[in-house]
Amino acid sequence: MSEDTESLQTRSPRSAQRQAELGAARAARLVVVVPASSRDVIALDENPLMLGRERLNHSSVSRKHLEIVWRAGAHRIGDTGSKNGSWLGGERLEAAQALRDGDVVRAGGVVMVYEIQSARSPSVERASDDALMAAVPGRSSAARTLRDAIVRAAPDPAPALVLGETGVGKERVARELHRLSGRAGPFVAINVAELSEQLVESQLFGHVKGAFTGAEQAQPGLFRAAHRGTLLLDEIGELPIELQAKLLRVIQEREVRPVGSTRAEPIDVRVVGATHADLPTAVEAGRFRRDLWARLSLIELQVPALAARRADIIDWFVILYARWAAERGLEGRDLDVRPEAAEALLMRALPENLRTLERVVHRLDPEEPVLGDDLVEKLLGPRAPHASPRAADAGAPVVAVAPPPTTREELAEALTKIGSVHGLARHYGKARRQIYRWLTHFGLR
Repeated sequence: MSEDTESLQTRSPRSAQRQAELGAARAARLVVVVPASSRDVIALDENPLMLGRERLNHSSVSRKHLEIVWRAGAHRIGDTGSKNGSWLGGERLEAAQALRDGDVVRAGGVVMVYEIQSARSPSVERASDDALMAAVPGRSSAARTLRDAIVRAAPDPAPALVLGETGVGKERVARELHRLSGRAGPFVAINVAELSEQLVESQLFGHVKGAFTGAEQAQPGLFRAAHRGTLLLDEIGELPIELQAKLLRVIQEREVRPVGSTRAEPIDVRVVGATHADLPTAVEAGRFRRDLWARLSLIELQVPALAARRADIIDWFVILYARWAAERGLEGRDLDVRPEAAEALLMRALPENLRTLERVVHRLDPEEPVLGDDLVEKLLGPRAPHASPRAADAGAPVVAVAPPPTTREELAEALTKIGSVHGLARHYGKARRQIYRWLTHFGLR
């Protein structure tokens, strides 16, 4: 019997359940993302909340527009007869509905994201300077947790792994690990997949003159170039298996032997590996050494996909637009993000994360930069008519998975039947991290 299942069967008093529900209720919030003038983070608890023009600060919102109540282990949201209407997941909100983590809510022209905060979300974020906020921006719980993890991991000299999908900003995280580490040496980054298959050992560890044909002069290699600093090995899962043992030795012994040399030279380098690959699976398949993976994963930082930090997507879009405009001398043009377009963008699949957003930015009219829902639909495709409008991967192929739980009882029943977090993740089509967030939210950890 799992620990989670056992706790379900032993926690029977109503008072304990109520206490868990109230604790979960206090760990939720609405993040206002559009328009910029209404930016806010609205904490939600067990008390009823009426949202209107005064709090949301927009003329399209009625004086009493939305009501949110805590009932049956979930926040339920309903329109109170507003003039301009409300939408949940892109559909008109006709009757009160339970909110799910990541839901997109629109009240008139104000767009918000509902978040369930996990126990790992910092109630007070560790001191973040302006540079860290610029490198890893966002008001989402996931972004705050990531910044907190970077601040904690940066001073540690141990190797680290930065994990995440393509385009989530893994190199940004690695650079912040180096900047906040206080290490005096440089930050050196290399994509392992781009290294020459014939010369990869020399490129990493260096070589002496005459070590091989064409070695007309000695080269220090990337490790010695990063002495007293940080070496980022991006896509480390692509490192040839025959070189993985040598890399492990360099990390453990803190010395490097150039190709063609009989003498090892001491080095002081913090190694950070980054990959989108599933290294444990690669280990089981024999493609990656278990001892190297164990050494690199002493510290792991998971960079969430944009779908897991939905409240930050519009902020990222604005940041990428500002950079794009500055590179073309187009500063001073205000970016107009229409509410319907923001809603549509938040609900689309972003398979390459920031790179997908960059493609949308590049299609904006430089003379009149307006993000409309027509542009979102043109570039990312219409939402599949048979897909749930509130699915995390709206617009992507539909997978036969159960819808997210809306009540404690629903999740408890699934956990009792399936018996493991891994099984729940497959049942709901979510990452295990998301399952843990739900368990915490509903008091089932």
